[in-house]
Amino acid sequence: MRVAITGGTGYVGSALRRLLEARGDEVIVVRRGRPADTAAMWDPARGWFASGALEGVDAVVHLSGASIAAQRWTASRRAELRSSRVDSTRVLVDHLRSLDRPPRVLVTASATGYYGNSGAAERTEAGPKGSGFLAELVADWEQEAERAAEVGVRVVHARIGPIIARDSELIRRILLPFRLGLGGSLGSGRQWFSWVSTEDVVRGIVFMIEQATLSGAVNLVAPRAATNREFTKALGRALRRPTLFPVPAFVLRAVFGRALADEAVLSDQRVVPAKLLAAGFEFTHPTVEHALDAAFARPARAPMTTGAL
Repeated sequence: MRVAITGGTGYVGSALRRLLEARGDEVIVVRRGRPADTAAMWDPARGWFASGALEGVDAVVHLSGASIAAQRWTASRRAELRSSRVDSTRVLVDHLRSLDRPPRVLVTASATGYYGNSGAAERTEAGPKGSGFLAELVADWEQEAERAAEVGVRVVHARIGPIIARDSELIRRILLPFRLGLGGSLGSGRQWFSWVSTEDVVRGIVFMIEQATLSGAVNLVAPRAATNREFTKALGRALRRPTLFPVPAFVLRAVFGRALADEAVLSDQRVVPAKLLAAGFEFTHPTVEHALDAAFARPARAPMTTGAL
């Protein structure tokens, strides 16, 4: 199988590339650059894609996009986040629509931010769109990708939750205070946290490529969400550190800005991977304890059994 990946040198893209190559698949990293660069295949900021570059590939995985939580959401940062997702997707899909032999499937990275701050109510792929900047961004992002379906491409929107791994962005940003014994729950600690491990993200993407019945939005999160307090305690146990110092919401809003803090850091979401479970996907790390034990190389606790797995 020939798979092209945008964002193939990023965190998820690199892990996906390793998995595909280990299986014996051919991976094409869609490299950025200007048309004068012979190694470059596209320049999304300028709307350029090398003619016929993806002709005949079997699948495309679109992972490009600026980090959601790396900076405060100033007006210029919001514009950058939109351009890096919506505009880049438009450039990619325009290219796919121009091909004589477009790919069979396009898997685009999306986000559980679509559901907004939805509280304890479980959200499957049929759940309504929430409110806020992230929800609107995800909806526009997915709408751009969906245009590829008009030329017979099966389009899958992988709504990915925050990733748990030793070197994931989430863990790197919070690790230092936990290692110093200063970690604790964020805000009230009661908000639901719909996470996923790196291994299950890349395995899930490959499953979406191969499972012809999957299309549209597909939640890519672990089957058991955790509360923020449960996550905090599990991380403290994995690191063998106390978790005695909760961080008040007003502090997080001062550090990150109100919009980013409320929609990403303090967001309350209980998302369910209904389509993946119905299609028979089995998660390697179904619980947050299991994922954190694996991330920090402790013997994993045996997960609770469930008929869904």
